[in-house]
Amino acid sequence: MKLTPVMERFVLHWGEMGSRCGINRSVAQVHALLMLSPKPIPAEEIVETLNVARSNVSTSIKELQGWGLVRTVHVFGDRREHFETLKDVWEMFLIIMRERKKRELDPTVAALRECAAEARGSKTESDYTAQRIGELIEFLELSASWAERAQGLSPAGAKRLFELGDKVFRLVG
Repeated sequence: MKLTPVMERFVLHWGEMGSRCGINRSVAQVHALLMLSPKPIPAEEIVETLNVARSNVSTSIKELQGWGLVRTVHVFGDRREHFETLKDVWEMFLIIMRERKKRELDPTVAALRECAAEARGSKTESDYTAQRIGELIEFLELSASWAERAQGLSPAGAKRLFELGDKVFRLVG
């Protein structure tokens, strides 16, 4: 696969953005390449296009499959596995939100609850510490609730919710 200048810029930026969000740069670049590919592509082509090690591509694909963002596709007449990502950006958004909630938000809420319980039972912790942790728990539980409810939406429903939210922001000012 030959990258155009725009494709190359997108792949590089997606990798940079991924690394800022705690995602390995190569994982994000493989995802970006698969998003731009009109057809499923084999790992060897990903290696050649991105000029990265085969092991790096294999690890990246496994990571993306673990998130549910990439699937294996078999192409008639070709014994190699080919890979593709989801085509619907709203479906990708919902999957990423679900996975981030599960991997980041839920463990953080659990840890904060433990801290809050320990702070309430401690004579050395200040009321201020317990109050701040309580405020964080309240915020994160509300965020988790929104993320949980969004998982029940279809991709089209998620898009409608964002469009409605945009109108609400304009109303509120």
